[in-house]
Amino acid sequence: MRVVMVGTGYVGLVSGACFADFGHEVICVDKDPKKIKTLKAGGIPIYEPGLAELVSKNMASGRLSFTTELAGAMKGAAAVFIAVGTPSRRGDGYADLSYVYAASEEIAQHIEDFTLIITKSTVPVGTGDEVEKIIAKYCAANDFEVVSNPEFLREGAAINDFKRPDRVVVGTDSPKAESVMRALYRPLYLNETPIVFTSRRTSELIKYAANSYLATKITFINEMADLCEAVGANVQEVAKGIGLDKRIGGKFLHAGPGYGGSCFPKDTLALSRTAEEANVALSIVSSVVEANEARKRRMANKIIEALGNGADTDLVDKNVTILGLAFKPNTDDMRDAPSLTIIPRLQDKGMKITAYDPAAMSEAAKLLSGVSFAKGLYEAIEGADALIIITEWDEFRALDMSRVKETMNAPFLIDLRNIYQPAQMRALGFDYTSIGRPEPKVNKA
Repeated sequence: MRVVMVGTGYVGLVSGACFADFGHEVICVDKDPKKIKTLKAGGIPIYEPGLAELVSKNMASGRLSFTTELAGAMKGAAAVFIAVGTPSRRGDGYADLSYVYAASEEIAQHIEDFTLIITKSTVPVGTGDEVEKIIAKYCAANDFEVVSNPEFLREGAAINDFKRPDRVVVGTDSPKAESVMRALYRPLYLNETPIVFTSRRTSELIKYAANSYLATKITFINEMADLCEAVGANVQEVAKGIGLDKRIGGKFLHAGPGYGGSCFPKDTLALSRTAEEANVALSIVSSVVEANEARKRRMANKIIEALGNGADTDLVDKNVTILGLAFKPNTDDMRDAPSLTIIPRLQDKGMKITAYDPAAMSEAAKLLSGVSFAKGLYEAIEGADALIIITEWDEFRALDMSRVKETMNAPFLIDLRNIYQPAQMRALGFDYTSIGRPEPKVNKA
């Protein structure tokens, strides 16, 4: 099947490469000529494990190509995906749908035979209706159908998520559209992947509901971590104890500095705004949004309290090393990353920041000022008065802690991901602080 993917961002590029790997002929279209030139030359504009190899393989086979020309790409296409960005709109937090609507209008002008228009972008309930109205200005009703097909890709594991998904959600009431969608996803039948066919509006809501629920789980366990610190309990054991309940499950119950990334922050905001417009109170989701922002600020204060011994003057000119800048490991995505809240707060107190991240330093440099970016892990740690782990990259999980301690000026280790065990770190001589786990008070005088 000939497939057009409009947008070569994270969702469009991963989805396009995976559909090509299924055997479809995929043409990815983007208005940015520099991005298309990079992709044609074999470059990948985002960091995602395995994606470069997948793109290269399918380009070599002739199943995957890139262009800026939508008109030519759509000739003979049976399905056109809209996979453009829907960032939070400034001022009100609602999803900015201007790119979706602009893509819809341009697609409509190049439809010749029956074409399925599939919204892959994350969009509020009712967006498909508007897309249909836009296309209907240019095309007869029997020349197209508009379908919702939300993505559920985790950054860092996107290829596996696409090829071995928990489910595929398709929003359509049209038997003709359903037939095309079944053909597109036919390779997944071999894995017995559940394909949920539902109404278009329900499909649109499923995406927001899923992300908001996961954001709620993260926020819940973060608040439990605060309670654990106050009463002397262990949040990791709490998470294990409740996660073994099959009704709850253990995923997304890892305490940390708050969620970030391209999905949870904007999707929770957009769902809240949709509810407001519908005069429905989503108090839980609204509380999650507020609590997560407060969480990031609280983590900065936690660091300041751990290092300051009660006096801000103790923080001036401290050399602090940050390990991990991206919002999660295996990505270079800095959108709403906790580091973007934490680092400026530490700088405001006079601390000097050196940072290291395996993938995100180029992106971080665009968003953070006054930070020294180290070329290597141990180079970053050398001479540090404190070491702070913000993102749990695998290479941070087995540090040579004896070497780390010898390299540092002072053995302060603040672990915001609970990678290490408090007793072991204290036995090695570290003044160790973690999240939601009981630790004896240490006199820093």
